[in-house]
Amino acid sequence: MKRISAGLLMYRKRKELEVFLVHPGGPFFKGKDDGFWGIPKGEVNEGEELFAAAQREFKEETGIDPSGNYISLGEIKMKGGKIVHAWAFEGEWNGLLVTNYFSMRLKSGEWKKFPEVDRAGFFSLSQAKTKMNAAQFEFIERLLKLITS
Repeated sequence: MKRISAGLLMYRKRKELEVFLVHPGGPFFKGKDDGFWGIPKGEVNEGEELFAAAQREFKEETGIDPSGNYISLGEIKMKGGKIVHAWAFEGEWNGLLVTNYFSMRLKSGEWKKFPEVDRAGFFSLSQAKTKMNAAQFEFIERLLKLITS
């Protein structure tokens, strides 16, 4: 069964284009930075439309209610085989991060809750290229082509 995710890439225009990225929460990603950030995204539920899943995941991971004119960025295939569909929209963020939590059993046998996302922010394109999962940077390249042509 194919693993399919959907997400949204929020951007804003300042002196240069900036993109909004999130860092995954949980013990596996603690202390990991460059190459681990990405767009807010998540698994598509059975029978759920891709775009609806992207909007739901964005809100669940950030607390931001996405709205605006959306630009389809198509799909990419991640290194592990997961297919990710994405759309871009222009937006702002007030600095408050509100995210869902997940429970995980630790080696000790204890259950602990972790945030899905532990950090978020806008990044310049050069910063994003360093921070992001390399496969997802393709979405930014596609966005650039679409908004500068």
